[in-house]
Amino acid sequence: MSESLRVVVVGAGIAGVAVAYQLTAVHGLTNVVLVDPRPPLTLTSDKSTECYRNWWPSEPMVGLMNRSIDLLEEMAEDSANIFGLNRRGYLFVTAKSDTAAVWERQAYDISRFGAGPVRIHPGPVPYRPISAEGFHGQPEGADILRGPALRDAFPYLSETAVAAMHIRRAGWFSAQQLGSWMLERAREAGLVQIVDEVTSITISASSVTGVTLGSGSSLACDFVVSAAGPMSRSIGEMVGLDIPLRSELHLKVAYRDHLGVVPRDAPMFIWADTQTIDWTDEEAEALLEAGRPELVAQLPIYCHGRPEGGAESPYLLALWEYHDDNREPEWPLPDDDLYPEVVMRGLTTMVPALGRYLEGLPRSYVDGGYYIKTEENRPLVGPAGPEGFVLACGYSGFGVMLAAGAADLIGAHITDTELPDYAPDFLLSRYDDPTYLDTIRAGVESGQL
Repeated sequence: MSESLRVVVVGAGIAGVAVAYQLTAVHGLTNVVLVDPRPPLTLTSDKSTECYRNWWPSEPMVGLMNRSIDLLEEMAEDSANIFGLNRRGYLFVTAKSDTAAVWERQAYDISRFGAGPVRIHPGPVPYRPISAEGFHGQPEGADILRGPALRDAFPYLSETAVAAMHIRRAGWFSAQQLGSWMLERAREAGLVQIVDEVTSITISASSVTGVTLGSGSSLACDFVVSAAGPMSRSIGEMVGLDIPLRSELHLKVAYRDHLGVVPRDAPMFIWADTQTIDWTDEEAEALLEAGRPELVAQLPIYCHGRPEGGAESPYLLALWEYHDDNREPEWPLPDDDLYPEVVMRGLTTMVPALGRYLEGLPRSYVDGGYYIKTEENRPLVGPAGPEGFVLACGYSGFGVMLAAGAADLIGAHITDTELPDYAPDFLLSRYDDPTYLDTIRAGVESGQL
């Protein structure tokens, strides 16, 4: 491996920063340039719930996420956990016995992929309560709780809930602080940052040889890593690639839970059933007149939320993707003035005490971004097109949890070191396989919330 490899990383979100960190601070490359016209980590990297999990209905995804979480834990150790990594888990909750039965069947398959053991409660193994902070010594796998076991562990959940599945190698952290820490380490290792836009990529003899910037200057290079998030399709077009990505709008709301309804040590809680909001007749009629019929109809699964901040923080984050809105990315984001109320109403189905806010919503703030997705919602990580062009895109709603593991994989591709078994599963070339295309058409479960 030559330290003189010249690499241009396009995009300074969490994906690009992780690649820059991996190439410089880990692999020791001394000629890496990070290019973005915006300040680092400001476009979409902090617009999700900033959570992570290793629980996926796909063996390659479990392998990649396990590796990514290993790296997150290593960086937490190295940084004195400056980015607040915890292991509170994801708590999927249902009011349907059939859903719980499906969870149990699927859980053993996911466990065999390497996600950890399955424990049923009540059962022979006691349920281990959450540790609010840190990640050491915590269970892996999943706990499926029913009846009294569920009530004892999570008394604030609705009495309509019949079961919950607590994913244990999961939690959250500050993507902004992690990204800032990685960026600082990369700078110390020689990373160069340029505030500019890549406008074209030069190819000679079927290999990448350089990029041209909006300022008119050019950079010679051996590799270009496209970590451009919402702009990934346009970067691919510069080298003749039609990258199969779509953009899905997602919003997030932060509430000031000034009544202290949600326990500060709660996991991320997720309602796994569809629901219909109990509007009054007058409210429903007004929504129809306002052109919002989707809010009167059955709304989708996975309304979810979690505490934000430490024990003294009053904030609650929540998301519910009911828009089904695929569009070309645009800024500022489209408004939805009803989002805070709709999400709060959805959360009360799971945590009834939040209904105290329906007479007067707490102070709230909405932001969001775009999930950049492939059709089957598996990311694109690795070489594609001309020699030296590398993809780090399609990170969808799991970019903050994926970034470290994907950067590790890209580092192995660029430095020609040993690749893990799952590496081929994330290449663009997987779409050349007719059998794989058949699995997509059959409707592969993506695992995205």
